Amino acid sequence: MNHTESEAGSWSRRDFLRGTGALVVSFALPIPGNAQSGATAWPATVPPEMLDSWLAVLPDGSVVASVGKIEAGMGIGTSFAQIIAEELDVPLQRVTIRMGDTATTVDQRGTGSSNGIITGGPVMKKAGAEARHSLVAMAAQRLNVPPEQLTVNDGVVSVIGDPGRSVTYGELIGGKRFDIPVSGKVAPKPAGQYKIVGKPVPRMDIPAKMLGAYPYMVDHKLPGMLHGRVIRPPEAGAKLLGVEPGQRLPGLVKVVTRGDFVGVVCRREEQAVRAARDLKVKWSKPAPMFAASYDELYQSLRTATPKTSKVVMNTGDTQAALGTAAKVVDVQYEYPFQSHACMGPGCSVADVRPDGATVWMGGQKPYGLRKAIAELLNMKNEQVRVTWLPGPGSYGMNDADDAAIDAAILSQAVGKPVRMQYMRAEGTGWDPKAPPITTRMRGGLDAAGKMIAYDMEARGYSGRIRPSGTDAPGDSLSGQLIGGMKAGSTDLFQHSEENYRFPNKRKASHLVAWEKSLITGLRTAHLRDPDGMAMCFASECFIDEMAAAAGQDPVEFRLAYLTETRDREVIKAAAQRAGWDTRPSPRQAQKGPVVTGRGIAYAPRSDTMVALVAEVEVNMDTGNFRVTRFVAAHDCGFVINPRSLTGTVEANLIQAMSRAMHEEVRFTPTRVTSVDWATYPIVDMTEVPDAIDVVIVNNRPEAKSLGAGEPSTRPVAAVIANALFDATGVRIRRVPFTPASLQAAFRGKAVKT
Repeated sequence: MNHTESEAGSWSRRDFLRGTGALVVSFALPIPGNAQSGATAWPATVPPEMLDSWLAVLPDGSVVASVGKIEAGMGIGTSFAQIIAEELDVPLQRVTIRMGDTATTVDQRGTGSSNGIITGGPVMKKAGAEARHSLVAMAAQRLNVPPEQLTVNDGVVSVIGDPGRSVTYGELIGGKRFDIPVSGKVAPKPAGQYKIVGKPVPRMDIPAKMLGAYPYMVDHKLPGMLHGRVIRPPEAGAKLLGVEPGQRLPGLVKVVTRGDFVGVVCRREEQAVRAARDLKVKWSKPAPMFAASYDELYQSLRTATPKTSKVVMNTGDTQAALGTAAKVVDVQYEYPFQSHACMGPGCSVADVRPDGATVWMGGQKPYGLRKAIAELLNMKNEQVRVTWLPGPGSYGMNDADDAAIDAAILSQAVGKPVRMQYMRAEGTGWDPKAPPITTRMRGGLDAAGKMIAYDMEARGYSGRIRPSGTDAPGDSLSGQLIGGMKAGSTDLFQHSEENYRFPNKRKASHLVAWEKSLITGLRTAHLRDPDGMAMCFASECFIDEMAAAAGQDPVEFRLAYLTETRDREVIKAAAQRAGWDTRPSPRQAQKGPVVTGRGIAYAPRSDTMVALVAEVEVNMDTGNFRVTRFVAAHDCGFVINPRSLTGTVEANLIQAMSRAMHEEVRFTPTRVTSVDWATYPIVDMTEVPDAIDVVIVNNRPEAKSLGAGEPSTRPVAAVIANALFDATGVRIRRVPFTPASLQAAFRGKAVKT
């Protein structure tokens, strides 16, 4: 962690570990230079080929393992600790995980795309196996016996049959370097011998959080630290005309302006809040930049000339098949802008000196951010250290990197450490947004009810207008406001990921230009499972529509067109656990205003497979509804920690349920108006389902461990919409499913938003 034992209060690190298990956060072992802040030269890279870059044994025999990932709230730090403890044969509570520090951990390009365990796990396993092999070799020399006559238990190497002859890891190497490469030639422990990996171990970060001892980003302080706030343009595209000179505000140290960037630095935080509110700034009056409503937005997406298009699949002749079909379904699905709306707005601390900088941040990718900050400050990479500390969660490109860029700008301007903390309106109003998408779905059935054509045509803004990492200053909001800095925008084509086998199948994606949004609160970027939830909503609801048109059960209809074993297994597992009522949807007429229904949706994400069943209860008079139960069948291969996986899936379902039921960014032609929990509501405790059942499929030690951070998010909007249709007989094709939109749909009218 970024606190020494003397800074941690009356509890030492060892006291804390004794009471609660390993502390899984980012911290730094002693390295050359000033390890807390200020100017120094950090390593340009931490060499990935060396064992010491991944693992260290301390004098007391405890183990510190380093990984170029971060803990976004899903417990992967505990899983990494399980892997190391397993390979080294040490107690789990004696393993500490160091994460996301550009000076002390290997650049693994941060965390994203559900890749924490996929790319972090195998190297942890290799490093642990290499270290154990080396330690046993050292013990063999110390005890004067062949290595094969030794055994390891709880970090103690002893002679088989003579346990009195032993030596601990700490005695062998404690506090010293291995100075050997990770050869990759040492075989990890066979899966059949696992004692820790694969077990439902409680997450190691929870005790510290429960005791208020977890070192969050917002808690980080430096001696002499000042406080900063930014002042964003009042309307999208407004240009800074000037700041009234000579303003005297309490505690004000400096007003910082660069291009259209305006920030204040004050001695205390409450002074910075007031200064940002009271500073007299003059802005230009821009022309309207956004649509006036979602109806207008979706219509513009459907009619605009795309800047680029791509056909991602074209099997058979879909158009001809639609022309000969006995029944054709042709519908539009619509998905809105959505905000990260993290529980806490972005925060960062920067200490920029003339010859170096140290920045603490709460985002997912500190390595690219170091490059961007170095360029911004006109420094070399090795002059900049970026260290991750836990933030409020991110799951994509939220406002954490923007806060770090702003802190660096303000710290450089005053030559002292600056803490940058956004306010709620900035965090929700100015964070990057998931893009809106409108999708036309067409399908054809033959006279026997067999699906012969599937056509998907998506239109939207790319989710990479604000790139999926901060590799250059122009990738940030303030870099754009300063001007002259280019963002690394790329095209991210939008299509469904599914494995249905139809004789005629076409999927096309059209991207509409949106680069003008880079200086606004509607710039688009990655949100958890980028575009996956929107595209699965269109595809899986449409498959349900086709099943209904064919008069077939939704589960049986899907299975008829899926040939891959893992696809079929998750659908069958979810249906079986849910006690699926085999029949066509919707249900027969129900009496009274309250009706119930069930739905299913399935989705692969990369190599992970998920199927969901949802049960809903709907009040036809008010439009209010509850998801009363979720059943999730989840196949992500071998699971390092089933308890963490179950918690991750449950969290995914609740967050995605919020996105499906409530979340859409509101705006006028000149500004974002969703700026707090009233204007951007999220799910609350009263809406949590009565039951969430998670069925883990294909969890075999010999199977590869796959991603789990995002896949179960993907089918949530679709499965809820399908359950609503089953309950009410009304198809909802626009997210979110608010009471007003449901009431309008029940009346056969479209709700205007």
